[in-house]
Amino acid sequence: MASIDPNEYQKRLDRLTSMLGDMVRHANVQAQSRCPYKNRHDECTAQFGCRNQRKSQEKKDSLLCVGDDKLDYRSAWESGQRTMKSPSTVGTARVLCGDQSQTSTKHHTLFDAADVLSVAVPNSCHRSGSCHECIVEVKRGMEALNDRTRDEAFLRDEYRLACQATIVDADIDIEFAPLNRAPRILTLTADVPRDIRPLVVRDGDQVYYDGELIDTYRGRLLGIAIDLGTTTVAMELVDLESGQSIEVASFENPQRFGGSDVMYRISYDREHPRELRQAILRSINRQIAQWSAAYDVHRHCIYEIVIAGNSTMREILFRYDVQSIGQKPYKSQVELEYLDGKRPHTALTEKTRRLGLRAHPKARVYGLPLIASHVGADVAADLCATDLDAQADGALLIDVGTNTEVVAIHNGRMVAASSPAGPAFEGGTVTYGMPGYEGAIERIHWNGTNWDYQTIGDEAALGICGSGLIDLLAELRRHSLMSPKGVFSERKKELVIDADSGITFSRLDASNLAQAKAANYCGQYIVLRALGLSPGNVNKLYLAGGFAHYVDTQAAIDIGFLAPVPAERIEKVGNASLQGAREVLLSQDKRLQLEVLVGNIEHIELETTPDFFDLFVDGCQFKPMPSTLT
Repeated sequence: MASIDPNEYQKRLDRLTSMLGDMVRHANVQAQSRCPYKNRHDECTAQFGCRNQRKSQEKKDSLLCVGDDKLDYRSAWESGQRTMKSPSTVGTARVLCGDQSQTSTKHHTLFDAADVLSVAVPNSCHRSGSCHECIVEVKRGMEALNDRTRDEAFLRDEYRLACQATIVDADIDIEFAPLNRAPRILTLTADVPRDIRPLVVRDGDQVYYDGELIDTYRGRLLGIAIDLGTTTVAMELVDLESGQSIEVASFENPQRFGGSDVMYRISYDREHPRELRQAILRSINRQIAQWSAAYDVHRHCIYEIVIAGNSTMREILFRYDVQSIGQKPYKSQVELEYLDGKRPHTALTEKTRRLGLRAHPKARVYGLPLIASHVGADVAADLCATDLDAQADGALLIDVGTNTEVVAIHNGRMVAASSPAGPAFEGGTVTYGMPGYEGAIERIHWNGTNWDYQTIGDEAALGICGSGLIDLLAELRRHSLMSPKGVFSERKKELVIDADSGITFSRLDASNLAQAKAANYCGQYIVLRALGLSPGNVNKLYLAGGFAHYVDTQAAIDIGFLAPVPAERIEKVGNASLQGAREVLLSQDKRLQLEVLVGNIEHIELETTPDFFDLFVDGCQFKPMPSTLT
């Protein structure tokens, strides 16, 4: 046997080691540009789970790789985001969304079900769970789904990511709804302001913002007014040169997964910072993109965005910590700085780029001023739209919502308060309650034997919205089917509203509505009493908000939801918050006047009123408010 030269052997070993090292380094580089498991047909050949795997629409048995070939694939392999699916099994139950349904299939996700049902669910991460856009509300059947994944750690209660919620028991019915449903839009009827003087102007081909040159004319000067409500968001695209409204859009606030009212969202934002803000940013930017495509205009033609919203909604969008709003003295950081003399007012101005809103890079976002505590910029916008400060003595403004705000003016004083009414009249805490979407019962009447009703869009009944609930309560009282304390006749625990759809109304539902009504009652009562103004002496009552627009005012007065102001003195002003935001967008003068006005409004914290508890208990009864307030 020939002898082995140790030196030659070492050279060959070093060469082999070098070749293997080169292969490893090449593989590492290659993994950052193209996954080795991705074949020439962009199909995934891996036998393990990867977040970039998607089902092929053409080849049912193969998986596509949707990676962009620009990221390091190794993190996707190691993340364990998605396990290889077991073979699907058709069950006996149904998956429902709205009025559509399909057979439940084990190992399918709710996103798969949405695809089959043609339900639009937002998504921008190829269903990997990283974008947090596909949030759905699971109304029933949560036990039929897998446990929450790591990507869903920010969610709680009945909310899931559609791409992560996998069916594990196909014999239990599941009902879900995406959080991007479009509510009924309240059309604005206000005329275009006569004196248009926005901060954005054009001089020839040069575009200025408040005197600063920011762009060369691109063919349009556009602005956006936004009413950022707790439940609903309304946006209006406006031509800044003509003052004309181009389009109004509306959608459900996608932050609902953080809670139905502001106190829940404040608590949620402490535990999961940035999630609420990102949710609303994505929805606003999505609407901007839709407008850009529909009107063939670049988003860089948008030079200003004006935001009207309650204190919590506004501060979250503007990247402020909202924890101080949730505890005494219930004031935002901005308001506290104003009270300390560190700010001239509570309005905010920020660049769109810093907030993440997709408009011109030098565009500004203006947040209307807060009044005090929970009485926020949405009410300031209402004041602008109604010119309440210019009204004769004895004017009252009520903006009905999850938080109902009340402002009154009398004898030169203006007083405001916020009532934490909660979501009962907007679809929450009532078994068959729902927002004002198609299929919601909006009018209802007792014919002596059965309930006659009308639904939004004349669709099959799915539930009862706020105006329908007020009608229902008033009808129950008129026909002695319920006592003022919410006790049904014959001591019934539940009333059948519509047997075919299974819609019922229970004692618990009535109790939850009583407490929400009582909050409205107290706010109006205490503000009017503070000014020495009785309901009969109110010369003008402005009802603001989409919900109030559709309410039967007499029914609302009969149950104590509204102060007993004579009907001829009541004016429904629709979405005054959005209208006020638009007026501020179009007028520098309105903006300056409003910043001064809000600083002169007296604010009442309802719970500090000595007889608040007694008034609240009385307000829980379904009966009219006294005509004389003591």
